[in-house]
Amino acid sequence: MRRAELIGFALAGICAYAVDLGLFVWLRSGLAWDPVTAKCLSFVAGCTVAYLGNAYGTYRGGRAGGREYAVFFAVNIAGALVQLLCLTVTHYGLGFTSPRADTLSGAVFGMALATCLRFWGTRTLVFGSRKGTRTSWTG
Repeated sequence: MRRAELIGFALAGICAYAVDLGLFVWLRSGLAWDPVTAKCLSFVAGCTVAYLGNAYGTYRGGRAGGREYAVFFAVNIAGALVQLLCLTVTHYGLGFTSPRADTLSGAVFGMALATCLRFWGTRTLVFGSRKGTRTSWTG
């Protein structure tokens, strides 16, 4: 694993997070969309931005297409489920129900675990068949 790969993955993720959050806020607050519909659309948009950043940036130099996008999307859904599982276990299983506990569980610890899963999945399942062909856009 190279440092440039981690930086590229992080930059793609930061851009995706910004798109996800910005679109969700705009759809929810600006256009008064239903929260679940707004989140579903913003999640797909964020996944698409992350995929494009990784396919044409971090892991460029290889195949980027429908199969890779589908696997990438599945990996991101698995990451979202990890966050939800962390929140569910601490909130309902352990009884930590304060807003702070929910934030720490879902948005801090859950996000950290989900990011590790997403990095591993992106690296091995999505773009892993091209080992040795990575040319990061960050170095």
